[in-house]
Amino acid sequence: MKKRVWLLLLMQLPTSASTARVGVWRRLRAAGATSVEHGAWMLPLSVAHRSLFAEIAETIGSAGGSAAIFEADAVGGDDAMVARFADDRAREYDEFATRSQGLLDEIAKEVAAEKFTFAELEEIEDDLKKLEIWLGKIEARDFFASQRISVARQELETCAATASSFAERVYAASGVSGTPDGF
Repeated sequence: MKKRVWLLLLMQLPTSASTARVGVWRRLRAAGATSVEHGAWMLPLSVAHRSLFAEIAETIGSAGGSAAIFEADAVGGDDAMVARFADDRAREYDEFATRSQGLLDEIAKEVAAEKFTFAELEEIEDDLKKLEIWLGKIEARDFFASQRISVARQELETCAATASSFAERVYAASGVSGTPDGF
């Protein structure tokens, strides 16, 4: 098995740079970086990740901090490093499952109340679109192809099918014929 090479970002920001700290933290999390220790972040080596770390290091320097970027391999194997990423993605997949179930519960509530309105449909469509975008972001950060992705895709398909069924009922209740767009 080929050893992985990791990028490490070691950073330190002054305590007065809270806006920069939050901005850096958000960029790192959005990219799927995992925290190794306080002020140390890691990503698998890639051109895009190297570029991201360089941009972040520049931001840190502009805020009065310091940053260093290293390429490294894990002594004793990559399992512990990969496990950190897997734990981060597992939390995201868990939250995705919760939000997906929330959308299904919302649709069930509207069906039970026979609230087949275009306003409710628009809200459901917006929530479904947010789930689709979010899952795309999680997939992009799932560097080691978690098996949970297939479950999350199925959850999204279930949400889409349920939303489509709700849309058909809204159209029928409104006397509009035809198939709703977007499903």
